[in-house]
Amino acid sequence: MPSFSAKSRPVVVIVVFPDAKLLDITGPMQVFADAKVCGGEDYEIVLVSAEGGVQLMDTGVEISTEPMERWRDRKLHTLLISGGWGARAAAQDPKLLEDTVLLADQSERIGSVCTGAFVLAASGLLDGHRAVTHWYSCDDLACQHPKVKVEPDRMFVKDGNVWTSAGVTAGIDMALAMVAEDSGRKVAVRLAQTLVVYMIRPGGQTQFSSALLGQINDASGRFDALHTWIGENLKGDLRVDRLAEQAGMSERNFTRVYRATTGRTPAKTIELFRVAAARDLLEDTALPVATIAQRTGFEDDERLRRAMQRVLGISPKEYRNRFGFGKS
Repeated sequence: MPSFSAKSRPVVVIVVFPDAKLLDITGPMQVFADAKVCGGEDYEIVLVSAEGGVQLMDTGVEISTEPMERWRDRKLHTLLISGGWGARAAAQDPKLLEDTVLLADQSERIGSVCTGAFVLAASGLLDGHRAVTHWYSCDDLACQHPKVKVEPDRMFVKDGNVWTSAGVTAGIDMALAMVAEDSGRKVAVRLAQTLVVYMIRPGGQTQFSSALLGQINDASGRFDALHTWIGENLKGDLRVDRLAEQAGMSERNFTRVYRATTGRTPAKTIELFRVAAARDLLEDTALPVATIAQRTGFEDDERLRRAMQRVLGISPKEYRNRFGFGKS
């Protein structure tokens, strides 16, 4: 855990640019600003841009910034790149990219919110690292920057001292996790309570539910009725032949069309739906893990544990400890 002298406040520098998303800036900014009240670090927060001056955000709000070069050769604790519609243009600004690299070299920790990942990637700072951005832009990030290991189904990703988050409110989750790293989990939990946000969501939590994932991937809505039926019958017989029967198709044709339509095998969809249901029960009830496994169709807690590790990278016990019932 980083330590700071009484005379030195940890400096958080947030990079903004024209048409940045306001909440990508103010969300993490509020977390860092309120940390001291909850017993955490007394962060100094600085907003910077390539040239400095007033920057117009996507909401029409104007934000005053300092030029990035003013913070060269200064010890920084955290460098954050905001996201928003303007991130793609910012990722093509040579001066902003050059200053981003220089400030990153002076920072103990760097990160991005939402599409701010494109700026970090264009700076080369994500090469070889695991990263995430808004689900809508994950494919673009992976295509444009093949050296980045994009993990599309994550709230935020911490890879060494490099952090990236998914869209908008995930930046708040990431900032809370940063505060937890600096000042401990108790401080971060207290801070989450004062902000009236969900308790600290683990980075491995998915950006959206399995049901929503099915709707997004199945834009035609062809399997909407089937997905609804699956969600209502998680403890039932969900083998492929039963799904095909429910969809009114032959097993062979169903398997082929379903994968072509959704991008997943039927078995993977079943796993995602069951994990989503298990997450809800872990978050909202005190039921034993073995009972949750039975109720969601996994039969036993070991099958549930393996599925959650595959999908979320976290065990049921750890998930509940971080985000579950009775946490305060």
